[in-house]
Amino acid sequence: MFTPSYLPYRQTNAFSSIALDYIDGEQILKDFYQHPPSSAGIDAAIKARQAFPTDRGLLADYLTEQYDHIDSSLTQEKIESLRLDNTFTITTAHQPNIFTGHLYFVYKILHAIKLADKLTADYPQYNFVPVYYMGSEDADLEELGQVYINGEHHRWQTNQTGAVGRMKIDNAFIELIALIEGQLAVEPFGAAIMGKVKSAYRIGNTIEQATFEFVHGLFAEYGLVVFLPDHDSPKRAFNQLIRKELETQFSSKAVQETVAALPARYKVQAAGRDINLFYLQEGSRERIEAAGKGWTLPDASKTWTKEELLAELEAQPKNFSANVILRPVFQELVLPNIAFIGGGGELAYWLELKKVFEAAGVPYPVLLLRNSFLLVDTFTGSKIAALGFTPADFFKPINELLAIIIKRHSSIALDLGQQREALGNLYNSIGDLATAADPTLKAHTQALFVAAEKRVRQLEKKMYKAEKKRFEAQQRQLEKIKDKLYPDAVLQERIENLLPWYAKFGPDFIAALYQHSLSLEQEFCIMEEAVSNQLTS
Repeated sequence: MFTPSYLPYRQTNAFSSIALDYIDGEQILKDFYQHPPSSAGIDAAIKARQAFPTDRGLLADYLTEQYDHIDSSLTQEKIESLRLDNTFTITTAHQPNIFTGHLYFVYKILHAIKLADKLTADYPQYNFVPVYYMGSEDADLEELGQVYINGEHHRWQTNQTGAVGRMKIDNAFIELIALIEGQLAVEPFGAAIMGKVKSAYRIGNTIEQATFEFVHGLFAEYGLVVFLPDHDSPKRAFNQLIRKELETQFSSKAVQETVAALPARYKVQAAGRDINLFYLQEGSRERIEAAGKGWTLPDASKTWTKEELLAELEAQPKNFSANVILRPVFQELVLPNIAFIGGGGELAYWLELKKVFEAAGVPYPVLLLRNSFLLVDTFTGSKIAALGFTPADFFKPINELLAIIIKRHSSIALDLGQQREALGNLYNSIGDLATAADPTLKAHTQALFVAAEKRVRQLEKKMYKAEKKRFEAQQRQLEKIKDKLYPDAVLQERIENLLPWYAKFGPDFIAALYQHSLSLEQEFCIMEEAVSNQLTS
């Protein structure tokens, strides 16, 4: 179906310096994480987790209740194994983007599954469970409520506010499904994937529940466990740390220490706030701020004394939500986790959190940069080959690729390097003669050479520009290919969605991604569709 090839992330020119330096093990970042992304790091993380008490019974009971309406023996087996002290999780986290949002949503989940399977084979004395932690408390509907299908932008038009996971599927969402179905129904597996969509995203379901059902339907056979944090049972386990945050603001102090020590060449990803907690209600998610001896919301619509807030925390822990600084701590507190898989941005802010984990007394996991893929369909692949390139070449700027084409096919010598060298020799000879007549003429001769060489370089550019016009057709082809592989000038995985690819290839698409996913290796994967697929589909 697909043929893979791999290359170092640095060759893509698409990742932040902090992510690249981390996976390359640069010394400058050693103090900002606990375990290296390697087998040795996994060993150390297992030992650290074994020394930390986790309420496994609470976790397994909660997940059993969460899955009570789901019929999946493999999932239930994974959940039951979490009661055992020799079971650990491999976790990735993401918000509930509608229809999974971008392709990398799928990539990071499959990375967690692949790593869990590898570790299960490498460590037969342990069990490893892949977990998708759903960030359903995120309130950014602007980001989570949009999706691109075959290059067309779609947005869920709803008046609902607050945590996106708590929003309910409405008529506008059903209309959006119908619009997308019209685009995908003609594909071989269009009806199958839209059946999964309509089964999960139905009137009355919350986005959290719909995403849970949809993701389970995609990955149940791989043993994935979906964890929904926005419920009283798991949140109650976090109460002690929430109280500590409210009373001492420990996370802010820890983050500021780290940010101050972060090398200047890296951008601060998440500076945090004085109190890194939200108050969560139906339709709203507001920051909690200190106010004298108590707390308040920014608009003062609600205030608490210490006694009032702690009483509400005990009675309704679901009302409290960690922000980007404390959410990872909550995740690692409730899950027996040893490795976290995230994108470049996630790694950047996790590298700011080591001291927060230390202050909370919670083990810090191995961090892994999630797998990235570039998918190349047969039609695009044939266009690339016809131009004499490979997909990897398209990480370079178009001007560079066009220059290669012109150099290959132009009948005109556009490089005047030899002529510039001859010009230099001529002026050296003139300079010798002039200096013999008057030593003060040496500088003047050199100035004449610099001016002459500048004119030659200008001429060279004009010659290239004139010749370039003969290759306008090739330039347009390059631009079309670049737009296909890098829509909006970003990686394909940050724009395109799973649905069209599943509609074309069915479950074999996910199987191919799983097959070509790496575990601990950190390389970028290009997957080219085999010609036979295009001929038979």
